[in-house]
Amino acid sequence: MATKIRLQRHGKKGKPFYYIVVADSRAPRDGRFIERLGSYNPNTNPATIDINFDKAFEWVDSGAQPTDTCRAILSYKGVLYKKHLKGGVTKGALTQEQADAKFAEWVDQKEGKITGKKSNLATAKDDARKAALAAEAKKNEDRAAAIAAKNAPVAEEEAPATEEAAETATEETSENAE
Repeated sequence: MATKIRLQRHGKKGKPFYYIVVADSRAPRDGRFIERLGSYNPNTNPATIDINFDKAFEWVDSGAQPTDTCRAILSYKGVLYKKHLKGGVTKGALTQEQADAKFAEWVDQKEGKITGKKSNLATAKDDARKAALAAEAKKNEDRAAAIAAKNAPVAEEEAPATEEAAETATEETSENAE
């Protein structure tokens, strides 16, 4: 029996999430499966991947073929890298301890990248929120200034202008009379 590791779609229209399952290659996409390995939610940023690492490694090691998307997910989680290291151990290229050390180093590096991305997204979100609040505060200040200017007594502002205009008019008439 040819087994595949593939995604089984769930969720509503426009908001999918997937189960990562091992199924017979002839079974329908959302149909019968042998075992559920985990879930994948692409709606979050970064995507949420919950997988049973040991079961997935066991299936990959026994010959189950992942689809392209599942191959990317398994590679992201390190299942394929662990299989690669196991192949090196069986060929005698490295010892089991060296392989375990390389895998542990890779996992630490990967977790650092993930936490870095999450923190960058959080700071970018906070910066965007602060910028929006500052823009809103400036807009409110401008609106308040416009309302204050509109509601200010107009007669007082025009009165000095008319007095000055009257003085200049009288000066001009006196100069013309001379």
